[in-house]
Amino acid sequence: MGTIKQYALYTLLVMVAVTTFYSCESRMDESHPDKKKTVALIVRMKHGDYWRTVKLGAEMAAKEYDLNLNFYAPDYEEDSQSQMELVRQATLDGYDALVVAPSDDRVLQEAIGLTKSRVPIITLDAEGQLPEVNSYIGTDNYDMGKKACEKMIQLIGKKGHIALVGTGRSSANAMSREKGVRDVIAQDKQVELVPVDYVQLDKKLIGELTRELIRHNPGVKGIIALDASTSIGVAEEVEKMGLQSSIKIVAIDSPPEVLEYLQEGGISATIIQKPFSMGYLGVKYALDASEGKQVPGRVDTGTKVIDRENMFWSENQKLLFPFVK
Repeated sequence: MGTIKQYALYTLLVMVAVTTFYSCESRMDESHPDKKKTVALIVRMKHGDYWRTVKLGAEMAAKEYDLNLNFYAPDYEEDSQSQMELVRQATLDGYDALVVAPSDDRVLQEAIGLTKSRVPIITLDAEGQLPEVNSYIGTDNYDMGKKACEKMIQLIGKKGHIALVGTGRSSANAMSREKGVRDVIAQDKQVELVPVDYVQLDKKLIGELTRELIRHNPGVKGIIALDASTSIGVAEEVEKMGLQSSIKIVAIDSPPEVLEYLQEGGISATIIQKPFSMGYLGVKYALDASEGKQVPGRVDTGTKVIDRENMFWSENQKLLFPFVK
Protein backbone atom coordinates (compact mmCIF):
# COMPACT_ATOMS: atom_id res chain seq x y z
CA MET A 1 0.00 0.00 0.00
CA GLY A 2 2.87 2.38 0.80
CA THR A 3 4.33 1.78 -2.64
CA ILE A 4 1.03 2.71 -4.27
CA LYS A 5 0.87 5.93 -2.26
CA GLN A 6 4.45 6.78 -3.21
CA TYR A 7 3.68 6.15 -6.91
CA ALA A 8 0.55 8.34 -6.73
CA LEU A 9 2.54 11.14 -5.08
CA TYR A 10 5.28 10.81 -7.70
CA THR A 11 2.71 10.96 -10.51
CA LEU A 12 1.11 14.07 -9.00
CA LEU A 13 4.46 15.82 -8.72
CA VAL A 14 5.30 15.01 -12.36
CA MET A 15 1.95 16.39 -13.51
CA VAL A 16 2.47 19.60 -11.54
CA ALA A 17 5.99 19.96 -12.98
CA VAL A 18 4.80 19.42 -16.56
CA THR A 19 1.91 21.87 -16.11
CA THR A 20 4.26 24.47 -14.63
CA PHE A 21 6.77 23.96 -17.47
CA TYR A 22 4.21 24.49 -20.24
CA SER A 23 2.71 27.42 -18.40
CA CYS A 24 6.09 29.10 -18.14
CA GLU A 25 6.91 28.21 -21.75
CA SER A 26 3.65 29.78 -22.89
CA ARG A 27 4.42 32.99 -21.01
CA MET A 28 7.93 33.04 -22.45
CA ASP A 29 6.55 32.63 -25.97
CA GLU A 30 4.20 35.55 -25.42
CA SER A 31 6.84 37.93 -24.09
CA HIS A 32 9.85 36.77 -26.13
CA PRO A 33 8.64 35.26 -29.40
CA ASP A 34 11.35 33.52 -31.40
CA LYS A 35 9.58 34.08 -34.69
CA LYS A 36 10.91 37.02 -36.67
CA LYS A 37 8.45 39.59 -37.93
CA THR A 38 7.80 39.67 -41.65
CA VAL A 39 7.43 42.82 -43.74
CA ALA A 40 6.09 42.55 -47.30
CA LEU A 41 7.50 45.10 -49.77
CA ILE A 42 5.56 45.54 -53.02
CA VAL A 43 6.95 48.03 -55.56
CA ARG A 44 6.00 48.96 -59.10
CA MET A 45 8.75 47.19 -61.06
CA LYS A 46 11.46 44.61 -60.36
CA HIS A 47 13.91 46.20 -62.84
CA GLY A 48 15.54 49.63 -62.97
CA ASP A 49 17.99 51.38 -60.68
CA TYR A 50 15.28 53.34 -58.86
CA TRP A 51 13.37 50.32 -57.58
CA ARG A 52 16.54 48.31 -57.04
CA THR A 53 17.69 51.11 -54.75
CA VAL A 54 14.38 51.07 -52.87
CA LYS A 55 14.87 47.33 -52.36
CA LEU A 56 18.48 47.85 -51.24
CA GLY A 57 17.37 50.31 -48.56
CA ALA A 58 14.63 47.93 -47.40
CA GLU A 59 17.08 45.03 -47.21
CA MET A 60 19.45 47.15 -45.14
CA ALA A 61 16.69 47.94 -42.64
CA ALA A 62 15.53 44.30 -42.54
CA LYS A 63 19.06 43.19 -41.71
CA GLU A 64 19.54 45.88 -39.09
CA TYR A 65 16.24 45.14 -37.32
CA ASP A 66 16.42 41.35 -37.83
CA LEU A 67 13.28 41.00 -39.97
CA ASN A 68 12.11 38.78 -42.77
CA LEU A 69 11.55 40.80 -45.95
CA ASN A 70 9.31 39.43 -48.70
CA PHE A 71 9.81 41.33 -51.97
CA TYR A 72 7.24 41.48 -54.78
CA ALA A 73 7.26 43.44 -58.06
CA PRO A 74 5.85 43.08 -61.60
CA ASP A 75 8.00 43.22 -64.72
CA TYR A 76 6.56 46.53 -65.94
CA GLU A 77 5.92 49.70 -63.98
CA GLU A 78 2.48 50.39 -65.43
CA ASP A 79 1.20 46.83 -64.94
CA SER A 80 -1.21 47.56 -62.11
CA GLN A 81 -3.13 44.32 -62.70
CA SER A 82 -0.04 42.21 -62.00
CA GLN A 83 0.71 44.33 -58.96
CA MET A 84 -2.79 43.66 -57.63
CA GLU A 85 -2.16 39.94 -58.05
CA LEU A 86 1.09 40.31 -56.11
CA VAL A 87 -0.81 42.08 -53.33
CA ARG A 88 -3.03 38.99 -53.08
CA GLN A 89 0.00 36.68 -53.13
CA ALA A 90 1.70 38.65 -50.36
CA THR A 91 -1.46 38.35 -48.26
CA LEU A 92 -1.50 34.57 -48.77
CA ASP A 93 2.20 34.37 -47.81
CA GLY A 94 1.48 36.37 -44.67
CA TYR A 95 3.09 39.45 -43.14
CA ASP A 96 3.09 41.59 -40.01
CA ALA A 97 3.22 44.87 -41.96
CA LEU A 98 2.87 45.91 -45.60
CA VAL A 99 4.99 48.46 -47.46
CA VAL A 100 3.60 49.22 -50.92
CA ALA A 101 4.36 51.61 -53.77
CA PRO A 102 1.03 51.33 -55.62
CA SER A 103 0.79 51.85 -59.38
CA ASP A 104 -2.65 53.38 -58.93
CA ASP A 105 -5.49 53.77 -56.43
CA ARG A 106 -6.93 50.36 -57.29
CA VAL A 107 -3.80 48.63 -56.02
CA LEU A 108 -3.91 50.50 -52.72
CA GLN A 109 -7.62 49.80 -52.31
CA GLU A 110 -6.96 46.11 -52.95
CA ALA A 111 -4.23 46.10 -50.29
CA ILE A 112 -6.50 47.82 -47.79
CA GLY A 113 -9.34 45.41 -48.53
CA LEU A 114 -7.16 42.33 -48.01
CA THR A 115 -5.15 43.55 -45.04
CA LYS A 116 -6.54 42.99 -41.58
CA SER A 117 -7.22 46.24 -39.74
CA ARG A 118 -4.58 45.48 -37.13
CA VAL A 119 -1.84 45.13 -39.77
CA PRO A 120 -0.19 48.46 -40.66
CA ILE A 121 0.20 49.74 -44.22
CA ILE A 122 3.01 52.07 -45.28
CA THR A 123 2.97 53.64 -48.76
CA LEU A 124 6.05 54.65 -50.74
CA ASP A 125 6.46 57.05 -53.64
CA ALA A 126 2.73 57.57 -54.20
CA GLU A 127 1.05 60.78 -53.10
CA GLY A 128 -2.46 60.59 -51.75
CA GLN A 129 -3.34 59.39 -48.30
CA LEU A 130 -6.22 57.29 -46.98
CA PRO A 131 -7.24 56.83 -43.34
CA GLU A 132 -6.23 53.15 -43.45
CA VAL A 133 -2.63 54.06 -44.35
CA ASN A 134 -0.32 54.59 -41.39
CA SER A 135 2.35 56.60 -43.17
CA TYR A 136 3.44 57.95 -46.58
CA ILE A 137 7.20 57.92 -47.14
CA GLY A 138 8.62 59.55 -50.22
CA THR A 139 9.19 62.69 -52.17
CA ASP A 140 7.40 65.98 -51.66
CA ASN A 141 6.41 66.17 -55.32
CA TYR A 142 5.13 69.72 -55.05
CA ASP A 143 8.55 70.85 -53.82
CA MET A 144 10.17 68.79 -56.58
CA GLY A 145 8.18 70.72 -59.20
CA LYS A 146 9.20 74.00 -57.60
CA LYS A 147 12.88 73.07 -57.67
CA ALA A 148 12.65 72.00 -61.32
CA CYS A 149 11.06 75.30 -62.30
CA GLU A 150 13.46 77.43 -60.25
CA LYS A 151 16.41 75.67 -61.90
CA MET A 152 14.87 76.16 -65.36
CA ILE A 153 14.34 79.88 -64.77
CA GLN A 154 17.99 80.17 -63.79
CA LEU A 155 19.09 78.25 -66.92
CA ILE A 156 17.12 80.39 -69.41
CA GLY A 157 18.30 83.67 -67.93
CA LYS A 158 15.07 84.38 -65.99
CA LYS A 159 13.09 85.29 -69.10
CA GLY A 160 11.26 83.40 -71.87
CA HIS A 161 8.83 80.57 -72.63
CA ILE A 162 9.10 77.12 -71.11
CA ALA A 163 7.11 73.92 -71.67
CA LEU A 164 5.98 71.20 -69.31
CA VAL A 165 5.53 67.61 -70.49
CA GLY A 166 4.87 64.30 -68.80
CA THR A 167 3.03 61.01 -68.70
CA GLY A 168 0.22 60.03 -66.37
CA ARG A 169 -1.82 63.21 -66.18
CA SER A 170 -4.11 61.70 -63.54
CA SER A 171 -1.33 60.55 -61.19
CA ALA A 172 -1.07 62.44 -57.91
CA ASN A 173 2.72 62.72 -58.30
CA ALA A 174 2.47 64.43 -61.71
CA MET A 175 -0.29 66.75 -60.56
CA SER A 176 1.72 67.83 -57.51
CA ARG A 177 4.84 68.47 -59.60
CA GLU A 178 2.85 70.48 -62.14
CA LYS A 179 1.34 72.59 -59.36
CA GLY A 180 4.81 73.31 -58.01
CA VAL A 181 5.93 74.49 -61.46
CA ARG A 182 2.85 76.66 -61.94
CA ASP A 183 3.14 78.31 -58.53
CA VAL A 184 6.74 79.35 -59.20
CA ILE A 185 5.84 80.76 -62.63
CA ALA A 186 2.92 82.67 -61.15
CA GLN A 187 5.42 84.67 -59.11
CA ASP A 188 7.68 85.43 -62.10
CA LYS A 189 6.07 87.67 -64.72
CA GLN A 190 8.97 87.34 -67.18
CA VAL A 191 8.60 83.57 -67.60
CA GLU A 192 5.58 82.11 -69.39
CA LEU A 193 4.39 78.52 -69.52
CA VAL A 194 3.22 77.33 -72.93
CA PRO A 195 0.31 74.84 -72.90
CA VAL A 196 1.12 71.77 -70.81
CA ASP A 197 1.07 68.43 -72.64
CA TYR A 198 0.78 64.85 -71.41
CA VAL A 199 1.15 61.64 -73.38
CA GLN A 200 1.02 57.90 -72.80
CA LEU A 201 4.17 56.17 -71.55
CA ASP A 202 5.53 55.33 -74.99
CA LYS A 203 8.91 56.41 -76.34
CA LYS A 204 7.62 57.10 -79.86
CA LEU A 205 4.66 59.14 -78.59
CA ILE A 206 6.89 61.19 -76.29
CA GLY A 207 9.15 61.99 -79.26
CA GLU A 208 6.19 63.02 -81.44
CA LEU A 209 4.80 65.21 -78.66
CA THR A 210 8.14 66.93 -78.20
CA ARG A 211 8.52 67.59 -81.93
CA GLU A 212 5.01 69.04 -82.23
CA LEU A 213 5.45 71.14 -79.10
CA ILE A 214 8.59 72.76 -80.50
CA ARG A 215 7.01 73.23 -83.94
CA HIS A 216 4.03 75.08 -82.47
CA ASN A 217 6.20 77.04 -80.00
CA PRO A 218 9.42 77.85 -81.91
CA GLY A 219 10.57 80.30 -79.25
CA VAL A 220 10.48 77.86 -76.37
CA LYS A 221 13.70 78.06 -74.38
CA GLY A 222 13.28 75.15 -72.01
CA ILE A 223 11.35 71.95 -71.33
CA ILE A 224 10.64 70.51 -67.90
CA ALA A 225 9.94 66.76 -67.97
CA LEU A 226 7.83 65.43 -65.11
CA ASP A 227 9.21 61.88 -64.98
CA ALA A 228 12.26 59.85 -66.01
CA SER A 229 10.76 58.25 -69.14
CA THR A 230 9.58 61.62 -70.45
CA SER A 231 13.00 63.12 -69.70
CA ILE A 232 14.76 60.54 -71.87
CA GLY A 233 12.23 60.81 -74.72
CA VAL A 234 12.40 64.61 -74.78
CA ALA A 235 16.21 64.63 -74.74
CA GLU A 236 16.37 62.14 -77.61
CA GLU A 237 13.99 64.16 -79.79
CA VAL A 238 15.67 67.49 -79.07
CA GLU A 239 18.99 65.91 -80.02
CA LYS A 240 17.51 64.55 -83.28
CA MET A 241 16.29 68.05 -84.10
CA GLY A 242 19.76 69.47 -83.41
CA LEU A 243 18.42 71.87 -80.77
CA GLN A 244 20.26 70.63 -77.69
CA SER A 245 22.33 73.82 -77.50
CA SER A 246 19.31 76.13 -77.62
CA ILE A 247 16.66 74.27 -75.59
CA LYS A 248 17.38 73.54 -71.95
CA ILE A 249 15.95 70.40 -70.39
CA VAL A 250 15.34 69.80 -66.70
CA ALA A 251 14.74 66.12 -66.01
CA ILE A 252 13.47 63.99 -63.17
CA ASP A 253 15.42 61.11 -61.55
CA SER A 254 18.76 59.60 -62.53
CA PRO A 255 18.56 56.48 -64.73
CA PRO A 256 21.75 55.86 -66.78
CA GLU A 257 20.30 57.50 -69.91
CA VAL A 258 19.55 60.73 -68.04
CA LEU A 259 23.03 60.80 -66.51
CA GLU A 260 24.60 60.25 -69.93
CA TYR A 261 22.65 63.17 -71.42
CA LEU A 262 23.53 65.25 -68.37
CA GLN A 263 27.23 64.58 -68.77
CA GLU A 264 27.08 65.34 -72.50
CA GLY A 265 25.02 68.50 -72.06
CA GLY A 266 21.78 67.29 -73.67
CA ILE A 267 20.09 67.59 -70.29
CA SER A 268 21.00 70.62 -68.19
CA ALA A 269 19.86 69.40 -64.77
CA THR A 270 17.87 66.68 -63.08
CA ILE A 271 15.99 66.58 -59.80
CA ILE A 272 16.79 63.31 -58.04
CA GLN A 273 14.86 61.53 -55.33
CA LYS A 274 16.23 59.36 -52.52
CA PRO A 275 14.84 55.86 -53.07
CA PHE A 276 17.29 54.22 -50.64
CA SER A 277 15.84 56.29 -47.80
CA MET A 278 12.31 55.38 -48.91
CA GLY A 279 13.03 51.65 -48.70
CA TYR A 280 14.92 51.88 -45.42
CA LEU A 281 12.40 54.09 -43.63
CA GLY A 282 9.47 52.16 -45.08
CA VAL A 283 10.63 48.96 -43.38
CA LYS A 284 11.68 50.75 -40.18
CA TYR A 285 8.31 52.45 -39.70
CA ALA A 286 6.46 49.29 -40.72
CA LEU A 287 8.16 47.51 -37.83
CA ASP A 288 7.41 50.37 -35.44
CA ALA A 289 3.74 50.42 -36.44
CA SER A 290 3.46 46.62 -36.08
CA GLU A 291 4.69 47.00 -32.49
CA GLY A 292 2.07 49.61 -31.74
CA LYS A 293 4.47 52.56 -31.82
CA GLN A 294 3.40 55.93 -33.18
CA VAL A 295 4.77 56.67 -36.67
CA PRO A 296 4.69 59.96 -38.60
CA GLY A 297 1.84 60.27 -41.07
CA ARG A 298 4.14 61.69 -43.74
CA VAL A 299 7.91 61.59 -44.23
CA ASP A 300 9.62 63.70 -46.90
CA THR A 301 12.78 61.85 -47.95
CA GLY A 302 14.05 64.89 -49.86
CA THR A 303 15.28 65.75 -53.37
CA LYS A 304 18.40 67.32 -54.81
CA VAL A 305 19.20 69.34 -57.94
CA ILE A 306 22.03 67.73 -59.93
CA ASP A 307 23.80 69.41 -62.86
CA ARG A 308 27.09 68.98 -64.72
CA GLU A 309 28.86 71.10 -62.13
CA ASN A 310 27.97 69.03 -59.08
CA MET A 311 27.26 65.54 -60.45
CA PHE A 312 30.82 64.38 -59.71
CA TRP A 313 30.91 65.61 -56.13
CA SER A 314 31.54 62.63 -53.86
CA GLU A 315 28.35 63.15 -51.85
CA ASN A 316 26.29 63.21 -55.05
CA GLN A 317 28.06 60.21 -56.53
CA LYS A 318 26.78 58.16 -53.59
CA LEU A 319 23.22 59.22 -54.43
CA LEU A 320 23.59 58.67 -58.16
CA PHE A 321 25.43 55.32 -57.95
CA PRO A 322 24.29 53.54 -54.74
CA PHE A 323 25.42 50.11 -56.03
CA VAL A 324 29.03 51.17 -56.60
CA LYS A 325 31.27 50.45 -53.63
